[in-house]
Amino acid sequence: MNKNKIQSFIELARLDKPIGIYLLLWPSLLGLLLAGINSQISVKSILIVIIGSVLVRSCGCVINDISDYKLDKLVSRTAGRPLAVGNISIIEAWIFFIVLALISFALLCFTNTLTIKLSFFFGFLIVLYPITKRFISAPQFILGITFGSGSIIGYSLETSVFSVSILTLYIGIVAWIVSFDTYYALQDKDDDLEIGVNSTAILWAENAIIYSKILHLAFYASLLIVAIINSFSYFFFFIFLGLFYLFLHQNKLLKNSDYLGAFKINNWIGMISVFGFALEIIFLN
Repeated sequence: MNKNKIQSFIELARLDKPIGIYLLLWPSLLGLLLAGINSQISVKSILIVIIGSVLVRSCGCVINDISDYKLDKLVSRTAGRPLAVGNISIIEAWIFFIVLALISFALLCFTNTLTIKLSFFFGFLIVLYPITKRFISAPQFILGITFGSGSIIGYSLETSVFSVSILTLYIGIVAWIVSFDTYYALQDKDDDLEIGVNSTAILWAENAIIYSKILHLAFYASLLIVAIINSFSYFFFFIFLGLFYLFLHQNKLLKNSDYLGAFKINNWIGMISVFGFALEIIFLN
């Protein structure tokens, strides 16, 4: 296999654009850390979450491009993707997806029965998500439910006792994902309208940004509720200050129509949230 072909597979899995991995990893770590309130978090679980985030995000990107390669040719931002330009064939992409899926399943062998069941259920939604853009007017909610599941799966690695805290966190994370993926979708709004692909950016029209801001604040509210339920220290207040600073900075980017920048800043939001949880649960609990 030559270097150009290897590079094409890297691009197909978006390994050259790791922000998607981070935005899947942070929710998963939040769930895992929350489980640490009632049990000690193992190194094995941390490694499973990290490796799983890379594999699941890669699987999601590959199946998305297999489903959308004809449409990707019509959208300026995606016209250069490997399947769209023919650097990789559909058969090669399917084989790549199957290999990634098998490795993901192999990783599940190191987990428990509950985690396996949850992973198979949400894995089905990952495969289903790409086609929802054609017949569901708000596919970002399916994306949020699917990729937000990392929090539940991470939590299930350490405990089978589901709490109000993990439910609250999951709902907040779903809202957060819908919010930042709406900003991402605003980049392609005109192209999506032309080719008939749905998104919350189209559904909510001129209200897309304000609705996304509300959903973003709902995520912050979920973190606050979890903090109160679990008696986090006053230090978590400073975490919130950092998060609100990033929220205000995100608003500045939106005012300048920098939708990609508004999307990317969520990496820092997730990172700070995880840092806050880690500090409270591992060191101060």
